[in-house]
Amino acid sequence: MLRGMLLAMLLAAPAAAEEVDLELVLLADATGSIDDAEIRLQREGYAAALLDPEVLWAIRNGGALGRVAVTYVEWASAASQDVVVDWTVLAGEADARAFGAALVAAPRRAFGSNAIGAALLRGLALIEGNGFEGGRRVIDLSADSAWNGSGPSIAAARDVVLGADVVINGLAILCRGNCSGRPRAGNLEAEFAGQLIGGPGAFVVTAEDGPSFARAVRRKLILEIADAAPEDGVAGVERP
Repeated sequence: MLRGMLLAMLLAAPAAAEEVDLELVLLADATGSIDDAEIRLQREGYAAALLDPEVLWAIRNGGALGRVAVTYVEWASAASQDVVVDWTVLAGEADARAFGAALVAAPRRAFGSNAIGAALLRGLALIEGNGFEGGRRVIDLSADSAWNGSGPSIAAARDVVLGADVVINGLAILCRGNCSGRPRAGNLEAEFAGQLIGGPGAFVVTAEDGPSFARAVRRKLILEIADAAPEDGVAGVERP
């Protein structure tokens, strides 16, 4: 009977979390302002950036373990958030290549208007339930607007995420088509810095147009994976 009780306890015990240097949720904009060509541009930008030699170097050398856990999620309305590529451990080029191939091949399943607060909370839920234990935990949200049309407010969601010791970084996409890279009104970088990002070393990186998107993603991933300080030209702030 005692052996049976011990066996039952062992079977009921949760599996030990897999240790990684970083748990990273990539929240990519898939709202109504993003057409299918732009979805493809974003995915191909991430797939290419993950194979960049400096990104691969950061994965191998940015922490004690040389391993990061990453998931890619496209967000739109509060009811439309799609995990495009589930949690994957990246430890080298083969892992990054497989992640990128899965990312580019997956169909689009997220549509609707902006619900940034809901997207942040979805990212937190994915971190809390992923079975990994990271030395750092980061949610990275890309968007071409700071408007939050439905669901929880950005401020409320941000407070919950930061309260769980998760850093929020931002990728501000200023334009994708035939434009100068700077919107006529507003300042998306400042809005992200003031309303969205938070946690130690949080920062905003800017993609000024379609061709610069992959370069912005590469730069952002290096900073996040290597836990580096923001450079000149990156709107970095540290918030409590």
